Parts: sequence; structure tokens; C-alpha cells
Amino acid sequence: MPKASEIKKNAAVELDGNVWIVRDIERSVPQGRAGGSIYRMRMYDVVTGAKRDESFKDSDMLNLADLFRRPSMLSYIDGEEYVFMDNEDYTSYNLRKDAIADEVGFITEETQGIHVLLVNDNPVAIELPTTVELVIAETDPSIKGQSATSRTKPATLSTGLVVQVPEHISAGDRIKVNVEERKFSGRV
Repeated sequence: MPKASEIKKNAAVELDGNVWIVRDIERSVPQGRAGGSIYRMRMYDVVTGAKRDESFKDSDMLNLADLFRRPSMLSYIDGEEYVFMDNEDYTSYNLRKDAIADEVGFITEETQGIHVLLVNDNPVAIELPTTVELVIAETDPSIKGQSATSRTKPATLSTGLVVQVPEHISAGDRIKVNVEERKFSGRV
């Protein structure tokens, strides 16, 4: 059983007989108190999708649920459902768009390294690699003769995500985007 301070985003936790996926973690250190940090976790029920906010001391012990990661790829989008296919046994996993809203801007059918997270054989979330490759759909044209400073401009990617890119990048370029920081991390 790990401590609250060891829990990471997308972990599956058992509370009150239900399984919850941790979507967001905020750490705060209260002033003037002897003791440790407080971890505020936003969790969603894997069955109903209900939201729950809980606070834990860093030493609180939490029960992890059985969580399986299956290497997968995006097969197709059907309205508000994203359908992923297992890379090994070709099983399909359906996930609602609102369940993976933070990751939608990084997913295309070419995205490699996606893992579908399963709890009790039910898909509950996806895990992305550290960086993904995406194509720039639209950005301001690059201007020749600009200074050598590191100025940036907004670029809309093929998925609709907007990131800041260096001035020399133009539409149609393939770039790497850091998923955690939501930032440009290089040209492909």
C-alpha cells in the first residue's frame, strides 16, 4: 500500500468499495503546521464517471486497485467515443471523449506508444508517451531576416491543439510536443 505522496496521475485507487482513477493532484504545504504536505486529488469513478475531490496527508496509506496497461492505437472516432485497438490481440476499447479530454489534443491514428488502462477489464483511461509527433495545420508564415532571439508564435496542430512554436516553423511541418508540459520540444 503506497502513501498518498507516492500516488501518480492516472493511478487506480480503491476508496469506499469503489475504484477511482486519479486525474489531478495538487500538493500544498500548510504554513505554520508541524507535519507534512496535503495532497488534493480529483478522482473519477471508473463505472459511473462520478467526480470526487479528496484530501490526504502525505503519510496516509491508500489502496491501489489492479490496473493493467495494454499497448494500443487509435482505431477511429465515433461521435463522442474514441475506439482504440489493442496492438497484440486486436481487442477494441471504447472510451468517452470526456474521460480522456486532457489527452484528446495529442492523439491521431499515427500516434505510437499509447496505453489503454484497464480496471476489471474495463477501459478507464489512456496513457500517452512523453512526446508525440504532430503536424502543424495552421500558423503565421515565417519571416526571413528576423533577429536570432527565441520569439514564438501560436500554431494550431492537426488535432486542434494550440502550442507556441519558434518563428522559423511553418504550416505542414512535423513537430514533437511534450505531453506533460504541452509545449513544443523539437522538429521531427
